Amino acid sequence: MRPIQMVDLQRQYAGIKQQVNAAIQEVLETAAFINGKQVTDFSRNLSDYLNIPHVIPCANGTDALQIALMGLGLQPGDEVITPSFTFIATTEVVALLGLKPVFADVDPKTFCLDPASLEKQITQKTKAIVPVHLYGQSAPMKEIMDIAQKYNLHVVEDNAQAIGGDYHFPGGKTQKTGTIGTVGTTSFFPSKNLGAYGDAGALFTSDESLANRFRMIANHGQKKRYYHELVGCNSRLDSIQAAILNVKLPLLDGYIYSRIKTADAYDQAFAGHPKITTPFRAAYSKHVFHQYTLLLNGADRNKLNEYLSSKQIPSMIYYPVPAHRQQMFAAFHSDRQQLEVTDWLTERVISLPMHTELDEEQIRFITGSVLEFLN
Repeated sequence: MRPIQMVDLQRQYAGIKQQVNAAIQEVLETAAFINGKQVTDFSRNLSDYLNIPHVIPCANGTDALQIALMGLGLQPGDEVITPSFTFIATTEVVALLGLKPVFADVDPKTFCLDPASLEKQITQKTKAIVPVHLYGQSAPMKEIMDIAQKYNLHVVEDNAQAIGGDYHFPGGKTQKTGTIGTVGTTSFFPSKNLGAYGDAGALFTSDESLANRFRMIANHGQKKRYYHELVGCNSRLDSIQAAILNVKLPLLDGYIYSRIKTADAYDQAFAGHPKITTPFRAAYSKHVFHQYTLLLNGADRNKLNEYLSSKQIPSMIYYPVPAHRQQMFAAFHSDRQQLEVTDWLTERVISLPMHTELDEEQIRFITGSVLEFLN
């Protein structure tokens, strides 16, 4: 059996090596390393895939979130509501800009923002909501958008873990995750479902005025060289990363299908086990399985993590410390918040290997080892 990786990018690369190498070579030969043709092509290609008019590439997913909040014109002291059960990038950009992060709890099934908890956190200072499509499962966007409209709030979708996901509205309308709110953001970190070979990110919006503003902010606040209208930053997607993403974008739906098949195999192996809750798949969306995360009931998660490691099976805990309990937010006294579901989940979740290259033998060994420990 081949060694098991949490994410096997080497084998994925082997399958597309010729196309990737040719795409990189073209950049090297033209020497258009910044804002080359590949960046323009990727922006257009992703726009077509997502069915949204404006895609603004940038340097990474954290920058995408920061640029989104900067572009919305929020002022220091304005409140932004996010889940605490998420990667820290979602929340740190809020504090970085002098805004106040306000944390809401998540649904115990989907692990995504709970609309009831969200609405309780809204005050006169609230200006934006940042729902996270966690692990590849979409947040309940219909309810979130209804709340946003009720209180006149911006919605910034953190779509870093769910690129390619579908959201189904009542009545039959379907949209890609990240295209529903005021603006969507994503990361193309190498381990993502659509991953570059370095840092990369993007923003999406249907609002042309906002799109132009985001482009300016990402380019030092300028639309004409050396004439700076806004305070901006330097956040560009380089041409080599864009070239790689252009090769991989047409394969994204196939990658997602492979991940869903692996999730199906995991589900079948764990079905009915009293100590395991497998990932919930909400009827309103297509789960794209950036992660396959178990919820353990009456089992020692940390010891399972150690046991799997002893058998050369990687596993990860996403996330051991929620945002509201991180030291960086001590000044906001967020640790006083009662986020019961979030605190409960951080002690019980564990993610198993999930990528496009897992084979049946590896899956049997992983699931067999988990069951061996729990039985």
